[in-house]
Amino acid sequence: MKTIFYLWLLAIGVVFAEQNNSQKVIPTVENNLSSINATQLQSQLLNKLEQLKKEIEAIDKEILEKSVLTQIYNNYTMYQELQKKLEENKIRMRTLQKHKAVSIRNKEEIESLAQEQAIVEGKLALLAEYEKEPFKKFLEPPKIEEIPTVDNPLAIIGAISYHEKLISDQEEYTGRYYTLKEVIKQLSQKESLTEEAQSLSLENKIFDTKLKQIRDEIKTFHSLMDIFQTTQDVYTKKAEEIKLQITKDITKESKKTISIGGFLLFLLIMLLLVKYLVKRYMSEMDRYYTVNKALNLTFFIFVVLTLLFSYIQNVSYLVTILGFASAGIAIALKDWFMSVMGWFVIVIGGAIHVGDRVKFVRNGIELVGDVVDISLLRMTLHEDVTYISLKANRRAGRIIFVPNNFIFTDIIANYSHAGLKTVWDGIDFVVTFDSDFKKASSIAKEIAKKYSKGYTDITRKQLNKLRSQYHMKNTNVEPRIFTFIEPNGVQITVWYLTNSFATLTLRSTISAEIITRIQQEEDIFLAYPTQSVYMDKDARKPKKSEPKNIDIQEELPEK
Repeated sequence: MKTIFYLWLLAIGVVFAEQNNSQKVIPTVENNLSSINATQLQSQLLNKLEQLKKEIEAIDKEILEKSVLTQIYNNYTMYQELQKKLEENKIRMRTLQKHKAVSIRNKEEIESLAQEQAIVEGKLALLAEYEKEPFKKFLEPPKIEEIPTVDNPLAIIGAISYHEKLISDQEEYTGRYYTLKEVIKQLSQKESLTEEAQSLSLENKIFDTKLKQIRDEIKTFHSLMDIFQTTQDVYTKKAEEIKLQITKDITKESKKTISIGGFLLFLLIMLLLVKYLVKRYMSEMDRYYTVNKALNLTFFIFVVLTLLFSYIQNVSYLVTILGFASAGIAIALKDWFMSVMGWFVIVIGGAIHVGDRVKFVRNGIELVGDVVDISLLRMTLHEDVTYISLKANRRAGRIIFVPNNFIFTDIIANYSHAGLKTVWDGIDFVVTFDSDFKKASSIAKEIAKKYSKGYTDITRKQLNKLRSQYHMKNTNVEPRIFTFIEPNGVQITVWYLTNSFATLTLRSTISAEIITRIQQEEDIFLAYPTQSVYMDKDARKPKKSEPKNIDIQEELPEK
């Protein structure tokens, strides 16, 4: 029991001792803890303040990247500050210059103020556009150009482009509004952050100035927003009205274009169908070519008239203008006008067709060729090898262009008019006076009749058809022989019918045959310019029974 009692006293003593020691230690710990907490709190405040500054800088950077509004505002405030500084500078200079005795120090200050004034005026000149209404360009809506008139298919493209541009301008202007709205929102965040930074910082004057600048900027942008909303409403209503009108015009013109296109497509299908039927059931290619050209012309006229009456608002006005201008046009374009008239005469009159062989004579020049095309202003000929090209031109194969107005002023010979495919051609040769010219004529007629028989029969049929159209008296188609007395002998002329497009071929064949046959005859001699000298001999041609005399003949060249 005693032992337990001593132990209990010892424990009580230890407890009291610990309590005394603890009471002595508590003030020291509290002091240390308060010192540590103050340092941490100050550090946290500094970190928080630094973080707020970074956030404010980030907002400023974002605003500068997204919009030029703050830059415009900064330039505007800078201009006001420079203007104020310039006024203060001028006042100071006037004050210094009022003194009668200006000290050296004042002179230096005046010079310094003058230099500074020049610099400030230079800066103001650069910022002159920010003097009044600095946000005018930002607030001003895109210019609405003159509304295009949609009165033809090509105008549809311009109207669509104008519509797209109007939409683009409207989106761009609306984008400005949302940009301004976003800038105001970011400035409000910047204001909140600056107020929070002000509450944490000991430098209240700096943040007071910044807050004042931010609030002035927000106030300016709010006023700008009110003006912008009004301007945007007016611009949007006008733009929507124009877009609606353009859409309506485009739709109307598109329907009109589709209708006209459908009609022209119908005409084209009919043209192709008629061309197909003509080509299938018309045997003559020359006539098919003429009909084909007429169909093309008719289709062209229908297309022109359709477009003319569809897209010219006042056709009578156009006719009146053309009526007044026709006299001048006829004088200035006389040859063209006459060529067009010639084309009508050729096409309607039918004097010349594509495929005909014709001869033009102009200024002594003769041209023979096949008509390969008849256009509105001229005929196109392909020159073939003919007697004219052989004797006169010595050229062939050329493409010759003949104006249509030549039909009124020049002589034109058609070798194949009205279905005739043959012409008369003649061969001349001379036999001596002592030759049997009757036998020579008979030989020539026999040969001509032999080789031209086919053409004779064809011509007889063609002339029988033409009797109902033309008054023809002489329709004899058999070869014809004529004899004439010439200085060098008896000229025999044989005429026969031949192909209009191949006269030289048959001419060459008949000529060669006549020469061959005459050379075989002993009593027929071809005459040519010669001289014969007889020495005590009879100049008459000896008979066959008599022996031939030896004559001395001297052939002299023709002089």
